[in-house]
This record gives sequence, structure tokens and C-alpha cells, in this order.
Amino acid sequence: MRVVVIGGSGHIGTYLIPRLVEAGHDVVNVSRGKREPYSPHGAWQRVTTVTADREAEEGDGTFGRRIAELEGDVVIDLICFTQDSARALAEALSGKVRHFLHCGTIWTHGPSTQVPTPEDARKRPFGEYGIQKAAIEAYLLDRAHRDGFPVTIIHPGHITGPGWVPVNPAGNVNPAVFQTLADGEELALPNFGMETVHHVHADDVARLFMDAMASRSAAVGESFHSVAATALTLRGYAEAVAGWFGREANLTFLPWERWRATVSERDAEITYDHIAHSPNCSMEKAERLLGHRPRYTPLEAVSEAVDWLVRSGVITR
Repeated sequence: MRVVVIGGSGHIGTYLIPRLVEAGHDVVNVSRGKREPYSPHGAWQRVTTVTADREAEEGDGTFGRRIAELEGDVVIDLICFTQDSARALAEALSGKVRHFLHCGTIWTHGPSTQVPTPEDARKRPFGEYGIQKAAIEAYLLDRAHRDGFPVTIIHPGHITGPGWVPVNPAGNVNPAVFQTLADGEELALPNFGMETVHHVHADDVARLFMDAMASRSAAVGESFHSVAATALTLRGYAEAVAGWFGREANLTFLPWERWRATVSERDAEITYDHIAHSPNCSMEKAERLLGHRPRYTPLEAVSEAVDWLVRSGVITR
């Protein structure tokens, strides 16, 4: 099939596009052309690249038409963040695409209530990102059920892999947290360190997109989580990372208001977003309908990213 990927040079696309090419698809990557994939792969030589500024083209109403004119049997949208953007693209593709796959986020759930959280749990999103992504999901699924628009939504957790800093045991993305654990120095965690984060390797996300395409009849009109089989508590995560460096985790715990005063405003903001959600999502539906199981445990996924940070000199041993 001809597969058009919007935003294919990022975390997911680094793994998804080579998988699509190796499966025999004719692949078109639509991007701003400002980023190389995180890991090189020979398959990119067989990819057609179309340069487009989505924001500018949506502003003048031409982006949806541009994507439709690429005549993809399948369109995969990895970088849609507003309901208006989703609506414009869906309307342009209506009746012209066999399968449309949208990348959502587990942030559509808001804070965890029951765990592990299934896809159909009542949603209470907060923050602009989660609210907009939930609105996109509601709109697209309504189109699927009302008009037969062939959409599948994949909701990744905290995407990790070599090439970027993963969400760390303090719930933010400051690599200094990993260095502190590698050095055996004291690391303060908020509260009792029992809030959760839920990682997923970028290649497992790519595999789920592939599995949804392969099982189109079961995937259309559905949403699926894409996370590792288990979540991690901040405390357990910190202890594991310290162990990778031959250390015992030297942890201390502070109430939230005291803890936030020990870090930058930006780090505190990111940590609050993660611990206020404390995601722990189920993968049962993806296995039941698509036969999909994540290959990486959360610690295996993070370890690849940490190994890359060590090789890159971001973390010193």
C-alpha cells in the first residue's frame, strides 16, 4: 500500500518508517525537513520526503488537500495537537483513504482512578495538551461510528529510546537526575516516591501501528494504549537506575511543596504533570483485538536511552 506518514522523522517515525518500508509499502514522509531520524537506517533511502509546514498550510486551508493529493491508502498522523487540525484533515480525507491512524496520548485519561486503566475508562483530562487530545479522540471516534471514517487511535505513554532523554525517576526530563543516581549521591523524590510513570519503547509504538494496519477490521473505530506491560513507581525506578551503575539508591522524600523548591520551575512543572496523572494503563485490549504485546519492559526501554546518554557523554560513569 501507499502509506503517508505525517511527522515521520521523530521518535515513533524513526522506527515506524523503516518497518513500513521493510513490509513492502510505498512510504511518503511529510515533515518540515528540520530533523533527521534518531537512528540511521538504510530504508530511508527508499522513502519519498515531502516538505510541508503544517501550521502555515493549515492557516491558509491547504494542508488537508495537500495530504489528500498524495493519494495514500493509509495516512498516519503523528503530530496533530488540536481538534480543529484533526477536523480539517479528516474532512479532506473522507472517502479518500482506506485507513487513517492518529497518534494520541495516555494523557487523555487525566489522573488515574482504577489501575491498570482501560481505554474506555471515564476521561477527566486536564492541561491544554490532554484536553485537546481528548477532544480529538472524541471527534474522530464519533466520525468513525457516525460516518464510517476509518480511524484508529494509538495512545502512547512516555516514549523512550536511544537519542533523547527519557522521563526520569523524578518525573521530569533533566538528565542530572540520572547522573545523581550514577554517582550514588542523595536524590530527593516528591512525597513517598510512589507515584507512577508508564514508559514505552518507540519501537513498540511503531509495532502497534503496524499491527493495527495488519488487523484493520478489528482496529477501525477503536483506541488502543501503547505502553510497556507495567508502570514504574518513582522509587522503584530510581532504585533500578542506581543499580545499573553499581550503586544503592540514596533516596530522600519531601512533601510536594518542599520538593518543588529544590528544583527549577520548569522541572517542577513537568514533574507535577507526571505525578498528577500517575498513569498505569492496560494493554489487554491491544492483545485481545490485535494480538499485540510490547516487547520491552519499562526498564529495558529506559536502559537503551540511558546507555545512549552514557555513550554521548551526557552521563559520566
